[in-house]
Amino acid sequence: MASRPERLLRGSDAPLSASFLELFFDLAFVLALSQLADHLLHDLTVVGVLRTGLLLTGVWWIWVTTTWFADWYDPESPSVRLLLLAAALSSLLAGVAIPQALDGRGLLFAGAYVGLFVGRGLVTAMTLRGHPRQRRALRILIWYSVSAVPWLAGAFLAGWRVPLWVLALAIDLNGPRLGWPTPRLGRSQPEELRLASEHFAERYQQIMIIALGELVLVAGLSYADTDLHLPETAAFLLVFATAVLIGLLYLTPAGRQLAPAIEHADPTRLAVRTGYLHLVMISGLVVTAVGAELSIAHPTEKGDLTAVVVILGGPTLFLIGRILFSLAIHRRLSWPRVAALFALSGAAAALRLPLLAVSAVATGVVLVVVVLDRAGIFSYRSRKT
Repeated sequence: MASRPERLLRGSDAPLSASFLELFFDLAFVLALSQLADHLLHDLTVVGVLRTGLLLTGVWWIWVTTTWFADWYDPESPSVRLLLLAAALSSLLAGVAIPQALDGRGLLFAGAYVGLFVGRGLVTAMTLRGHPRQRRALRILIWYSVSAVPWLAGAFLAGWRVPLWVLALAIDLNGPRLGWPTPRLGRSQPEELRLASEHFAERYQQIMIIALGELVLVAGLSYADTDLHLPETAAFLLVFATAVLIGLLYLTPAGRQLAPAIEHADPTRLAVRTGYLHLVMISGLVVTAVGAELSIAHPTEKGDLTAVVVILGGPTLFLIGRILFSLAIHRRLSWPRVAALFALSGAAAALRLPLLAVSAVATGVVLVVVVLDRAGIFSYRSRKT
């Protein structure tokens, strides 16, 4: 009979598909994405973008670490199930706090974040007592206990909230990359960070579907609030087409090759980098959702520079993340994607057209990239070192 610590860890015979509670946890992430898009829509300034990015990084790191947790531990274990439910609740509470997280609800956001990480660390470290994997759990617990200080200090010190939370996120995001080095415990070795590649890759595909679903939902709700005239209909169809094209762009080809790449890679490099790069792509989808609301609600209006930058900036940000993702997976640089970045940037500087036309430019650029990508030409694979 397996010992108590062994029962907590994921066995070699555990199913690689996502568990029901993992998918339930993803639903909680939907609220956070919706709130983030709304947060940005109501503050379309450079400061507003940075503030939204700070909050997005926090809730994204909840998702990333919960995915790692569900990959390391047995999804059928009662303790793991309870901790997945706790992660869903924390994500929901963070989502509720987002509109005023940098104002009056800072304690709710920071408390939900810190409570999950410290609580999860305590449970896993105690349950794994006497097992070699306890050292990994202790390192993670200590790192998140350290970052809890600026998180909670920022919740109480409104004037210092942003710099303190930036410091806290810097600690949290660099921990796995460095192996959570801790006095007397050392740092985690690559074998301690090994992931079930099929499960890990499937989870990232699922969260991309969730983010694309949020984009489609925003487009549908915005379209429903209009008079359904031809310009609004055209704007809605363009957003829908953009969502489809972004989905194709994600899957061709690196999105389908994540599992075998992780299987043969150093997890401290590729698995961690995957979380960072998907943050860039998810950010692009959040900005695209904001651009969708603007273009569908005001398709015939000539947009100011801010509106144009938002509509073109979402696909641009996604493409940046996607280019870096391909480089990380198989060291391939797609020249159509790089050219698309220049095209979108040039359009943002030159266009003073109705928002419907701006949206058409964004969709057209992404369409050309997808067509050229699927043709399999104009790509460069760097020499392995």
